[in-house]
Amino acid sequence: MKFFIDTGNLSQIKEAHDLGILDGVTTNPSLMAKEGIKGEAAIANHYKTICELVDGDVSAEVLSTDFATIVEEGKKLAAIHPNIVVKVPMIKDGVKAIKWFTDKGIRTNCTLVFSAGQAILAAKAGASYVSPFIGRIDDSGWDGMELIAQIRHIYDIQNFKTEILAASIRSALHITKAAEAGADVCTCPLDSILGLLKHPLTDIGLAKFLEDAKKM
Repeated sequence: MKFFIDTGNLSQIKEAHDLGILDGVTTNPSLMAKEGIKGEAAIANHYKTICELVDGDVSAEVLSTDFATIVEEGKKLAAIHPNIVVKVPMIKDGVKAIKWFTDKGIRTNCTLVFSAGQAILAAKAGASYVSPFIGRIDDSGWDGMELIAQIRHIYDIQNFKTEILAASIRSALHITKAAEAGADVCTCPLDSILGLLKHPLTDIGLAKFLEDAKKM
C-alpha cells in the first residue's frame, strides 16, 4: 500500500518524506487555505514546490463544478508538473470531465466518494484514483472500511485498474484497517502516519534495553 500525506504544509511533507515511506501528496482547498495560500498564481507555485519535494503523485483539486470550467482548471493544474493528478469531485459533470481527461492522457483522482456505485462510475470514466472518505462515512453511522472492502471486491471482479485511495483517515488504526481491506493507497495527516510507530511495549522494551546498556 502506498502512503500519501494529506496536507499543504511543506514542513510536514518534508518530515514524511525524510521518514522514507512517502509516495505522494493529496491536498484540497481547505488545506491550502489553512496554509494561507490564496490566489491562482500562489496556489500553482505551491503545487510546484510540493512536486519538487516529493517524487510521486500530487493531487491538485479543481474548484469548479461545471464540465467546461473543470476541464479548463484541470488543464492548468496538469501543466504545472508531470506529477500532478487532477482531483475532481464525484458529480455528473465531474464524471464527464474525468472521461475527458482520461482520453487526453491526464490522470485524475475522483474525490468525495461515499458509495460503491460512485466508485464504479469513477472507474468506468477512467479515474486513476478513487477516494472514499472513510472518516466521514464512519461519522454518518456507516462502516467506511466495509466500503473499501466492497470497492476492492468489485474492482477485482471487473478488472478495473483504478486505485483505491482511502481518504479522510483519522487514526493509525484507520491506516491498518485500510491496508487490511485492500486499499491501494492511504492518504492521511502526519500524526496518523507517526502513530504507526507507537506501541507501549516498544517503549517499555527500549527503556529496558537502555537501562541494561548502562550496566555494561
